[in-house]
Amino acid sequence: MISTYLYLAGAIIMEVIATSFLKSSESFTRLVPSIITIAGYASAFYLLSLSLRTMPTGIAYAIWSGAGIVLISLISWIWFGQSLDGAALLGIGLIIAGVIVINVFSGSVSH
Repeated sequence: MISTYLYLAGAIIMEVIATSFLKSSESFTRLVPSIITIAGYASAFYLLSLSLRTMPTGIAYAIWSGAGIVLISLISWIWFGQSLDGAALLGIGLIIAGVIVINVFSGSVSH
């Protein structure tokens, strides 16, 4: 089960990298950021598919997308200077709470 979470963590990291470079690709007109974006998304989906061998699709996707949203929001705030208002912070907090509830309390996730 640890390998499942490692694959999922890798998928999340690669998706966050790809999404971070997507803005820099300027609609795929800049070569290096475009290549990083495409490679990152391909790697993310491959690693996500590996985690789906033992984890239910809905649970894996909820964790993957939730963690990705939180991390991208933080990266956008830190590196791109985008602001997060109270509603955005509340929403991020609820996403984090949801991922914790899924992992701690859901019988759908094998421990």
